[in-house]
Amino acid sequence: MSISNAAATMKKGVPAQKAALPGAKPTKAAAKKKDEEEGAVDNGDGITDDWSHGKGLIKPPDQLELTETELNEEITRILTTNNPHAPQNIVHYSFKERAYKPIGVVDQMAVLFVLEGSLVHQDSDEARRLRAKGDLPKETATVDTGTEPDEEKPDTLGTLVEVDEAGEEDRPDSAASKADMEPKATNQFNFSERASQTLNNPLRERSCQTEPPPRSIFAATANQWEIYDAYVEELQKQEKNKEKQKAAASKKDTDKSKKKPMLMETQSDDITKVKKSAKILERMVHQNIFDDIAQDFKYFEDASDAFRGQEGTLLPLWKFQYDKAKGLSVTALCWNKKYQDLFAVGMGSYDFSKQGRGMLVHYSLKSSTFPEYIYPTDSGVLCLDIHEQYPHLVAVGFYDGCVAVYSLKEKGLEPVYKSTAKTGKHTDPVWQVRWQKDDMDNNHNFYSVSSDGRVVSWTLVKNELVFTDIIRLNGAVSEGPGGAQQPGIACGTAFDFHKQIDYLYLVGTEEGKIHKCSKTYSSQFLETYDAHSTAVEAIRWNHFHPKVFISCSSDWTVKIWDHTINTPMFTFDLNAAVGDVAWAPYSSTVFAAVTTDGTVHVFDLSVNKYEAICQQSVVAKKTKLTHIEFNPIHPIITVGDDRGYVSSLKLSPNLRKKPKVKKGQVQPKGPEVEVAKMEELLSLLREPEHRTA
Repeated sequence: MSISNAAATMKKGVPAQKAALPGAKPTKAAAKKKDEEEGAVDNGDGITDDWSHGKGLIKPPDQLELTETELNEEITRILTTNNPHAPQNIVHYSFKERAYKPIGVVDQMAVLFVLEGSLVHQDSDEARRLRAKGDLPKETATVDTGTEPDEEKPDTLGTLVEVDEAGEEDRPDSAASKADMEPKATNQFNFSERASQTLNNPLRERSCQTEPPPRSIFAATANQWEIYDAYVEELQKQEKNKEKQKAAASKKDTDKSKKKPMLMETQSDDITKVKKSAKILERMVHQNIFDDIAQDFKYFEDASDAFRGQEGTLLPLWKFQYDKAKGLSVTALCWNKKYQDLFAVGMGSYDFSKQGRGMLVHYSLKSSTFPEYIYPTDSGVLCLDIHEQYPHLVAVGFYDGCVAVYSLKEKGLEPVYKSTAKTGKHTDPVWQVRWQKDDMDNNHNFYSVSSDGRVVSWTLVKNELVFTDIIRLNGAVSEGPGGAQQPGIACGTAFDFHKQIDYLYLVGTEEGKIHKCSKTYSSQFLETYDAHSTAVEAIRWNHFHPKVFISCSSDWTVKIWDHTINTPMFTFDLNAAVGDVAWAPYSSTVFAAVTTDGTVHVFDLSVNKYEAICQQSVVAKKTKLTHIEFNPIHPIITVGDDRGYVSSLKLSPNLRKKPKVKKGQVQPKGPEVEVAKMEELLSLLREPEHRTA
């Protein structure tokens, strides 16, 4: 019995002779009464005889009767950590399987008793600090366990009870004292302190300062008449714009086949003022949208080339298309030599039964979604060329036999120069145009070749084109009336001028022949090569070697020639009609060709003289590739197809690999190295009488 229970008993008037403190010796009266209850015998000397009376076992009436064998049987009990009261059939709904699933693991821990202690050793530093603060008394009460007279026990108990009753509210475990108790002190026997300090991030400040907008001070006085004149001038501008819009609408209704977009002058002055800013903003948005392609164009190099051996790949970049050019084929491609991101595309049709309108557009790599310049034409464009020194001048050849010169500096949509029937236009489609150096009077001039068999020089004199026939291509001789022999006309399909010798040029014909001609001799050819069995599609002089040129045809072949030898040096069969071929500007032995099955073939003669190191299909099935061009600076090519799309592709490192050099040697550079590389290949194929020292 605790002290508090004893105090409660005394308060009700019950004698407290049976109450005793824990650890105190019982009195004689209490011991005697206990012996009487247990049936012990007292001999008069105060000694009980427990041995004289045996204790009997009390058998409960409902006890189970067991045999001796069952009593001797050992029953083993195994204690486990499983909680018998823990639920075993808890399920959760699974939204993934749409069913209730039982939980595999159930928490088996059961908390029986929790007691937070606050004992502190009296000789510890913590106890001394608490005494100094006044939280602990200086002298602690101790319990005396010695033998004292029984008469003093009630007084002592009464005193303790009174103290307990009086100090019940001051006990540390009472509800009143818990509210005023300070935070629990740390335990010295089981206490650990951990601390860590992290690095503080350095502070950074970023600031930018823009240039202040230009300011100007304007002051003027306005009277009533000046205000009136300004209103009248603005009204006249609006009336003129309305008249132009009505004229354009009426022209569109009368001739639907000849649709022309309205000029920028028909738009309001407010739109033209923000034209440049809108174009810059459009480029910024385009670069943000196609940022991944721009990063690939600038930085990506295909690391898998290291595992392909000598083969390479083409990485697709941007794809260019103009919605209003649907139904037209790409008939010409040409890069701008000064602005390397700009190239021109000629749109027309090679199907002679579906001839109609055409278009000349300029695209930029900075914005592939919309052309930079658009020039609609009445006839289909078949060829074009951009001037090297004056990149704003573009020479164009049409299907109807006309040639024209467009200037990007002019605001109008019409060409600045155009040939007519009076000024010597061709009578058949113009297949190739090429700019040449200025004449003695510093007049610009270019050449053209057509199916009418004429090679014509066009000179830009003031406001007109002046033509001069350079040569007429003669074909096979035919018998005329009366058995007379008449020379036939050879239809020119392609030509190219020598890079170093100004007067020397090559002309390809529909018969498959290639004629080497000179500007100074208009009556005969310098040489004739039996090149192909069908029409010659393209002829290109090598950029480095002065004797080498390449040709392709619809007879599935690409041939490389030395113009001093009548037979080809290399012949490659591409298993499909070849639409165009082009030399790489960075190597004398690399060239690429496109075929009508949608495949791009890239060759490097210094790596493999027998087959292409890259054959890759870049368009959908049933799409024919028509033209190909190398960028003059960047390692990319552009290819056009018969559906009006232009695709840009990046060459992998294997397709522009430089020859290996020994350790310690410097990589040779310059055109002499490229000439020597091609000459080494040709020397293996030339006959002894054609070899050079």
